[in-house]
Amino acid sequence: MKSSHGFNARRLRKRASGGWRYRLGAGLGAVLLTLGLLLAMAGVATLLAHPPQIIGLDTTTSGAAILAGMGLLVLYLGLWLWRRSRRGMRRSRELGLAPHLMKKHD
Repeated sequence: MKSSHGFNARRLRKRASGGWRYRLGAGLGAVLLTLGLLLAMAGVATLLAHPPQIIGLDTTTSGAAILAGMGLLVLYLGLWLWRRSRRGMRRSRELGLAPHLMKKHD
Protein backbone atom coordinates (compact mmCIF):
# COMPACT_ATOMS: atom_id res chain seq x y z
CA MET A 1 0.00 0.00 0.00
CA LYS A 2 1.26 3.45 -0.88
CA SER A 3 2.16 5.74 1.99
CA SER A 4 0.40 9.09 2.06
CA HIS A 5 2.72 10.62 4.63
CA GLY A 6 3.51 13.77 2.64
CA PHE A 7 -0.03 14.29 1.31
CA ASN A 8 -1.86 17.43 2.35
CA ALA A 9 -5.42 17.84 1.04
CA ARG A 10 -5.41 21.58 1.77
CA ARG A 11 -2.94 22.12 -1.06
CA LEU A 12 -5.61 21.08 -3.58
CA ARG A 13 -7.93 23.89 -2.58
CA LYS A 14 -7.29 27.41 -3.77
CA ARG A 15 -6.39 30.02 -1.24
CA ALA A 16 -9.40 32.04 -0.19
CA SER A 17 -9.14 35.35 -1.94
CA GLY A 18 -11.64 38.07 -1.18
CA GLY A 19 -15.09 36.87 -2.16
CA TRP A 20 -16.41 40.41 -1.99
CA ARG A 21 -15.56 40.96 -5.68
CA TYR A 22 -17.93 38.19 -6.71
CA ARG A 23 -20.67 39.44 -4.41
CA LEU A 24 -20.29 42.98 -5.72
CA GLY A 25 -20.39 41.69 -9.30
CA ALA A 26 -23.51 39.63 -8.59
CA GLY A 27 -25.21 42.65 -7.02
CA LEU A 28 -24.28 44.89 -9.94
CA GLY A 29 -25.51 42.22 -12.34
CA ALA A 30 -28.85 42.04 -10.52
CA VAL A 31 -29.21 45.84 -10.70
CA LEU A 32 -28.41 45.78 -14.43
CA LEU A 33 -30.95 42.98 -14.91
CA THR A 34 -33.65 45.05 -13.24
CA LEU A 35 -32.76 48.21 -15.15
CA GLY A 36 -32.70 46.35 -18.46
CA LEU A 37 -36.06 44.75 -17.76
CA LEU A 38 -37.61 48.12 -16.91
CA LEU A 39 -36.15 49.78 -20.02
CA ALA A 40 -37.34 46.97 -22.26
CA MET A 41 -40.82 47.10 -20.73
CA ALA A 42 -41.00 50.87 -21.22
CA GLY A 43 -39.92 50.51 -24.85
CA VAL A 44 -42.45 47.76 -25.58
CA ALA A 45 -45.22 49.71 -23.81
CA THR A 46 -44.45 52.74 -25.98
CA LEU A 47 -44.50 50.59 -29.12
CA LEU A 48 -47.93 49.27 -28.10
CA ALA A 49 -49.24 52.89 -27.90
CA HIS A 50 -49.29 53.07 -24.11
CA PRO A 51 -46.38 55.42 -23.39
CA PRO A 52 -45.30 55.68 -19.76
CA GLN A 53 -45.65 59.07 -18.11
CA ILE A 54 -41.94 59.76 -17.76
CA ILE A 55 -40.69 63.23 -18.64
CA GLY A 56 -37.88 63.17 -21.18
CA LEU A 57 -38.69 59.72 -22.58
CA ASP A 58 -38.80 59.59 -26.37
CA THR A 59 -42.31 58.46 -27.37
CA THR A 60 -41.74 58.10 -31.12
CA THR A 61 -41.74 54.66 -32.71
CA SER A 62 -38.03 54.70 -33.53
CA GLY A 63 -37.17 56.00 -30.07
CA ALA A 64 -39.26 53.25 -28.48
CA ALA A 65 -37.55 50.58 -30.59
CA ILE A 66 -34.13 51.92 -29.59
CA LEU A 67 -35.22 52.00 -25.94
CA ALA A 68 -36.44 48.39 -26.10
CA GLY A 69 -33.24 47.29 -27.85
CA MET A 70 -31.05 49.02 -25.29
CA GLY A 71 -33.14 47.48 -22.52
CA LEU A 72 -32.59 44.00 -23.93
CA LEU A 73 -28.86 44.68 -24.29
CA VAL A 74 -28.57 45.85 -20.66
CA LEU A 75 -30.68 42.86 -19.59
CA TYR A 76 -28.30 40.46 -21.36
CA LEU A 77 -25.24 42.22 -19.92
CA GLY A 78 -26.67 42.00 -16.39
CA LEU A 79 -27.51 38.33 -16.82
CA TRP A 80 -24.01 37.57 -18.13
CA LEU A 81 -22.35 39.43 -15.23
CA TRP A 82 -24.59 37.81 -12.62
CA ARG A 83 -23.99 34.28 -13.94
CA ARG A 84 -20.23 34.85 -14.19
CA SER A 85 -20.09 36.16 -10.62
CA ARG A 86 -22.14 33.27 -9.29
CA ARG A 87 -19.86 30.80 -11.07
CA GLY A 88 -16.82 32.51 -9.54
CA MET A 89 -18.32 32.40 -6.05
CA ARG A 90 -18.94 28.68 -6.38
CA ARG A 91 -15.54 27.95 -7.90
CA SER A 92 -13.64 29.54 -5.03
CA ARG A 93 -14.75 26.73 -2.68
CA GLU A 94 -14.00 23.82 -4.99
CA LEU A 95 -10.90 21.83 -5.71
CA GLY A 96 -8.35 23.13 -8.18
CA LEU A 97 -9.54 21.13 -11.20
CA ALA A 98 -9.96 22.16 -14.81
CA PRO A 99 -13.38 23.81 -15.36
CA HIS A 100 -14.39 21.42 -18.14
CA LEU A 101 -14.01 18.44 -15.78
CA MET A 102 -16.53 19.77 -13.26
CA LYS A 103 -20.28 19.24 -13.41
CA LYS A 104 -22.31 22.10 -14.81
CA HIS A 105 -24.84 23.38 -12.27
CA ASP A 106 -25.57 26.82 -13.78
